[in-house]
Amino acid sequence: MQKLEQIYRYNFSYPQFLFALRTLLLICALFLFSLQVKGQDSLLVQETPKQIRVNSIYIIGNEKTEKEIILRELDFVTNYPYEWETFLGILKADQQKIFNLRLFNEVEITPLRTGPEEIEVLIAVKERWYILPSVIFQLADRNFAEWWTNQDRDWSRVNYGVRINHANVGGRNEKFRFSGQLGFTKGLEVIYSKPYIDQKQKHGLSFQLSYRDQKTVPIASRFNRQIFYTSELEEVLRKNFATALRYTYRPTFYNFHLLTLGHSTTWVSPKVLEQNPNYFLQPGNRLSYSFFQYSFLHDKRDNIAYATKGELLQLTATKYGLFSGKNLDELEINVTANRYIPLGKGFHFASGLNVGWFTSANQPYTLVRGIGYMPNFIRGYELNVIEGQQLVVQKNSLRFQLVDTSFDLSRAIYNDQFNTLPLSIYLSGNFDQGAVRDRNRIPENLALTNQYLFGYGAGIDLVTGYDAVFRLEYSINNQGNGNLFFNFKAPF
Repeated sequence: MQKLEQIYRYNFSYPQFLFALRTLLLICALFLFSLQVKGQDSLLVQETPKQIRVNSIYIIGNEKTEKEIILRELDFVTNYPYEWETFLGILKADQQKIFNLRLFNEVEITPLRTGPEEIEVLIAVKERWYILPSVIFQLADRNFAEWWTNQDRDWSRVNYGVRINHANVGGRNEKFRFSGQLGFTKGLEVIYSKPYIDQKQKHGLSFQLSYRDQKTVPIASRFNRQIFYTSELEEVLRKNFATALRYTYRPTFYNFHLLTLGHSTTWVSPKVLEQNPNYFLQPGNRLSYSFFQYSFLHDKRDNIAYATKGELLQLTATKYGLFSGKNLDELEINVTANRYIPLGKGFHFASGLNVGWFTSANQPYTLVRGIGYMPNFIRGYELNVIEGQQLVVQKNSLRFQLVDTSFDLSRAIYNDQFNTLPLSIYLSGNFDQGAVRDRNRIPENLALTNQYLFGYGAGIDLVTGYDAVFRLEYSINNQGNGNLFFNFKAPF
């Protein structure tokens, strides 16, 4: 009897019981689905209903993720009547919302009819690997072309270190990141975000702490190229410490309100001020200020990493110098509006608009903006920085999906989080345009400031797992200069 009891306990431990139950539910769901497809005389094969009612929602595959995180993205409830065609559209949108949590490699929502106007909903997910220790090896420059051409492929301008990302702390979509970096820019960074701090899952908080120091710093731009300064003693020339606390309010599925309160302190060596006395626009070699930022975000993209359908709208206002205008008193406003339109037969069109402006005529060089600084660029001008107080950039891409496949690596990799490699390849034709207004009209930069600029070309984009994007483009600007450019993110 004791032996049988031990066997019973072993075979039906709590985790195994849950696994067995989920497996049974999946088998039953697949059986019902097969009846729906094959059973000609079955109740499930009735004509398409005018409306349906959801009895139950089942979720499988979420070994770590709490089901409430998934249910938060659903735009339907049980025991409520829906028009059938409307309901199918809701399921498609919900499937994309769950995928955009960036917690799963695969998401599939299947309605299973159990009666003339009754269904069960099965949500099957395949979780990602959430803890990703990685080696930092990245260029310190604005982009690959800047490092390759303007900086003569200088390997000293490389950052290296260790980064630890946890994308799903506690199974509730909480993010934690720690970075320790050496090389061209030394630094530490800690970020923690909790998307929901309330039961209704509408309010969230995040915290960021960072430190950076540099031995080579940009001090100005001349002839629309960055000018860097390094002392002969190779000493640290700039240090920055910053911290921020952000509150997030998500009243609806696609709309967010973000409030950020932060503080920044930057110290530079007196040698930097010898090179550029207006580096801080104030006496002394230290700039310290608090800032407040409000941002409204409407995000209805089908894929955050590389969108082919939907829209993105972000309005942001940042006030630098909250409690005193002694060190800094500045207001910055930014607008981003992107649209992604499917055209059919593998084609889609993407168009993006970025607008930004400062209210003052001069800013400390640490706040200088313009074309050439992410995310504001015009293809063909990757080698340039075009600095000023107001800018408008409008980007366009016509893309064709050449490849859409996935590779089964299960024979070589046994881990479910890595044994499927999705791959999409797009061909693109691009046209970007914009302008930067410099109120100061710095003579050596007038070749590109205060005038209309454009660039065009073609490219190939590779999109694969874990939000990885690789772009290779050849672009020509309206100055007649062409070059090959390589990037690691979607253009917008």
